[in-house]
Amino acid sequence: MTAPFRRFVIFAEMRTGSNLLEATLNALKGVTCFGEAFNPYMMGWPDKDELQGITREEREADPLRLLDRLFDRPGHLPGFRYFHDHDPRVFDAIMHDRDCAKIVLTRNPLDSYVSTRLAWETNQWKLNETETPIPATITYDGPEFRAMVAAVERFQLRVMHRLQVTGQTAFWLGYEDLRDPEVMTGLVHWLGRTDIARVDPASDQVPQNPRELAEKVGNFDRMQEDLARMDPFMLRRVPNFEPRRGPSVPGFSALDAGHGLIYMPVRGGPGQAIRDWMAGLGPVSGDFTQTSLRQWKRQHPGHRSFAVLRHPLHRAWQAFRQMIDGGSPELRQLMRDVHRVALPPDEALPQLSRDAQIDLFAAFLGFLRRNLNGQTTLPTHALWASQSEVIAGFSRVATPDMLIREDRLDRDLPALAEAAGLGGAAPPPVAPMPDFLRDRTLIQAARQAYLRDYIAFGFADPA
Repeated sequence: MTAPFRRFVIFAEMRTGSNLLEATLNALKGVTCFGEAFNPYMMGWPDKDELQGITREEREADPLRLLDRLFDRPGHLPGFRYFHDHDPRVFDAIMHDRDCAKIVLTRNPLDSYVSTRLAWETNQWKLNETETPIPATITYDGPEFRAMVAAVERFQLRVMHRLQVTGQTAFWLGYEDLRDPEVMTGLVHWLGRTDIARVDPASDQVPQNPRELAEKVGNFDRMQEDLARMDPFMLRRVPNFEPRRGPSVPGFSALDAGHGLIYMPVRGGPGQAIRDWMAGLGPVSGDFTQTSLRQWKRQHPGHRSFAVLRHPLHRAWQAFRQMIDGGSPELRQLMRDVHRVALPPDEALPQLSRDAQIDLFAAFLGFLRRNLNGQTTLPTHALWASQSEVIAGFSRVATPDMLIREDRLDRDLPALAEAAGLGGAAPPPVAPMPDFLRDRTLIQAARQAYLRDYIAFGFADPA
């Protein structure tokens, strides 16, 4: 049995019914919800600048002090409401606290959006049965709505992920649940207050806008057209089962000349040519740790950083050639035995004809598609990992200033070098893609394997 919770947080958003939920909880003896305690614009509730003896200035200086003050109530069950745009400095403390119950309240995002816009229009944020709703309509703004949905979705995914990795669970509520006595009773029992036999929802608030959407939205037809273009089920999403990659900081190279230049290499590209070019301009350092990289950056104000992208088909060919020319014999045997790439014995590899190499390369591209989709037991090697995932790994430590395509090195690299105070630096020669790779079967197989890279970076099929 788990021990009863000592405190709680309600993860919600504007116009999801969080006021009603708070009122229901506050009606219970020994339970207190302190409103939006970490809303940057108020202290719990509108027009308040102090909460439990803590001022806004004091909260700004140290939000954890307010968190401790709210939760330091022995024998009581305290909590507050927390939205995606509230003080991020308390998020980790909340999520790591297993004695803090997590309640997640959601609502149809379109209903929330329309209700929020109406509240701004009328300045009527709550309604009781003695008050008269102010009639109003809103104008739907597509970009605004999509931005709101994206922000809320990112936050909810962040909450869910943190719950998963810490082995916790939450009590999930929908807007429609808030007036169900059985659900409210279940929530309070889950919080540990089994001494309360029944919980009735608060009755001092009534729905503010129980009209059809068509009556609340002035440009309803335009809204319908815009929503039809959205993809709520992510039907067009490119699945990604590729493991996340680390930042690979030890592989970075840094040129001290000028303001400083950092090369963040993507394996399978023109790495050696770039490093030779840098060495011709001055001393180059490497073998960084994350700490030493930050120190180097501090010592080189005005530095620039870059990575070079190679066409996926060309890069896959490089990975294939490295495998058969000098790669691991165990890997080649695994390709023969398990992964449907019928390589001849190692001693026959140097005598492979060009046509035979192309046939084997087509089979290797099929293996890459399966490997990048998580359909093989073999880990994804950095030499053939998708470039989009490699760059995402870099960004966990440092995002490159410029992504240069290999076929534009002669134009983009001089501009970058000039920005780093390295004027007059001739770029390295560009290695062209072999003509025989322009086979339609290979082009299609490469696109299937690296669709995420084609979409992310706009690679076109070779002419």
